[in-house]
Order: sequence, then structure tokens, then C-alpha cells
Amino acid sequence: MATASSQVLIPDVNLNEAFDNFALDFSREKKILEGLDYLTAPNPPSIREELCTASHDTITVHWTSEDEFSVTSYELQYTIYTGQTNFISLYNSADSWMIVPNIKQNHYTVHGLQSGTRYIFFVKAINQAGSRNSEPARLKTNSQPFKLDPKTAHKKLRLSNDCLTMEKDESSLKKSHTPERFSGTGSYGAAGNVFIDSGCHYWEVLLGASTWYAVGVAYKSAPKNEWSGKNSSSWVFSRCNNNFLVRHDGKEMLVEASLQLRRLGVLLDYDNNSLSFHDAMNSQHIHTFEISFLLPVVPTFMIWNKSIMILSGLPVPDFVDGVPSDFQEQQQQQQMGLCRQESPYLTGMKTCH
Repeated sequence: MATASSQVLIPDVNLNEAFDNFALDFSREKKILEGLDYLTAPNPPSIREELCTASHDTITVHWTSEDEFSVTSYELQYTIYTGQTNFISLYNSADSWMIVPNIKQNHYTVHGLQSGTRYIFFVKAINQAGSRNSEPARLKTNSQPFKLDPKTAHKKLRLSNDCLTMEKDESSLKKSHTPERFSGTGSYGAAGNVFIDSGCHYWEVLLGASTWYAVGVAYKSAPKNEWSGKNSSSWVFSRCNNNFLVRHDGKEMLVEASLQLRRLGVLLDYDNNSLSFHDAMNSQHIHTFEISFLLPVVPTFMIWNKSIMILSGLPVPDFVDGVPSDFQEQQQQQQMGLCRQESPYLTGMKTCH
């Protein structure tokens, strides 16, 4: 068929003769084939977690690629991490993934994320031959930042100009009464200016020389004319001189803590229904409440002497990540009488009344 359509392919010989003395020269074609550049998909990029940074609503992802010069673009994919360990099935659930295409550099900042939330990230390196994904990386946004809300502060508390420090002040200051303000006798409290209804959040309280304070969270409906923890809408860790305790719904239980406690870490894991307290300087767990949250909660603070300072918007430290809850065990011990002790507020400690 070829010889019938092209005179070029017809050899100038008698076709009836044998071809033993003829050979086709493929040397030029061989050189062309050997000179072909076969393009392959780039090697998977690698997310550099040690270079990644976060705020309460952004995460900046950094990555490297061995085939940087053959990559035409990158694609960043991310979703909220729900604790699922099977990344293949997680990746295949495409509906939950956000995609940022056509990235030309090896880093990207994602905005508008939920505070105190873990995310899964993949990076895809792309060229004309195809694409390959990085290994997944788990990154998290920082906690929700907040300050003390002056509208909630008891009239005998003085707040700093930046609303991060509160100090007991016996001189009665002129403050207008509001429904949000702590107002009861001895209820020297203030609340944060944020309500939290999702995510995992961590803040610290610098206790200084104060030996009488209470730190925790509460629903908006919690009474403002009594100590935090005296009702079913608030949970606190408290110190009264040399005694430490936790309090909720009027029930108190002594807990172990160092008299040198100067930085109290508070971890509110709203999504997993827990509130835990830590000695931040010594990386020690003190206590965890198991709470079935029904409403948003607000950080609360009470002092009866000296001053305290709050640090918020912090990343969750490694030493408090995944701390097991011991609240149920302690409750069982209480029921068995192993932890049944009178509250230090009821044992003749007059300075605490």
C-alpha cells in the first residue's frame, strides 16, 4: 500500500529480485529518538511544618520540591481535621476540601479560617505530564484572642488601659450598672470580650503574687452576683491561700498544685467538651472538667487580692495536646468517698470569706 501511494518509497530495483542486498538506514531516525526529552510528572513536594506559621484565622503553608524547575504550578488543598486517621478516604471525600489552584511560589497564606481549629493540608505539584501530592500535614490556627471586657468588671476592680490586667481596688469607682457587670458583694470578677462556641482555645493567666483567685468559663446566663462556680453555668479553678480547688454547681473538690504556681494555662476544647487547667511553667496537668456544652461560653476571672494578667490568642502547647480527661475518675472517687473533703472555704479559713 505504501509503494502504491508514494513514489519515494519505491526502490529503483526490480521488485521481483531478492532483497538480500538491500538495507534500510535508520541511523538518522535513531539519533532523533535518542534525543527525545521524556517529561514526567514532578516528584511529590514536601510541606515544611517547621516553617509554617499561624494566627487565629490564618495559616501560612511552606513547602519544597525537588523538581522545582519542571513544576508549572502548585495546588493547595485543605479541610478541617475531624480526627479521621484514614487520609485516603478523607482525601476522596472531595466535597469537604477547599482548593487554591495555580500557585506559582512555594508558600501560600490561607485566610478566613476558624480559630483554634486543626486543618489537613496537601500540596500538589503540577506540570504537563501530570501531578503528584505531598504527604498530608496537620496544622492548626491559634486560639481566639480576647481582652477583659470593661462593661463586665466589678466596680472594685481596676483594669489596665490595654484591658489585659485586672487589679483589686478597694476604692469604689464610679461605674454604671449593666446586666453584664459582676455586682455581688465579694464577686470581684470580669469576663473576656468573646464568646466561644467551637474550636480548641488556650490562654494563660499570669498570677503574680495573688493567692486568692478563680479562673474558668461561664455561660452568658451565669449569675453575676455570686462567685463563679457556685452555679450550674460556670466552671472554675481557684486558689485560696495554700489550697487549690475546682468548683462547679456549688460543688468543690481539692486538687494538687504547686504553691509556686505563677502561670496558669487554660485549655478550652469546645468541640470535645472539655476544660482543663495546667501549670504552664512546669508543663503539668492539674485538672480537667468534662462538660457537655449547650451554649457559647466566655472566659471569666475573679480576684480577691493583688492582680492578674491574661495572655490570649496563643497556640496550643504540645504538652497540653491530647491530655486525657480524669474528671470522670475523680467523680467516681468522690462517690466512693476517696476524695470527699470539706471545702477550704468552710474549714475556718476566715480570710477566704
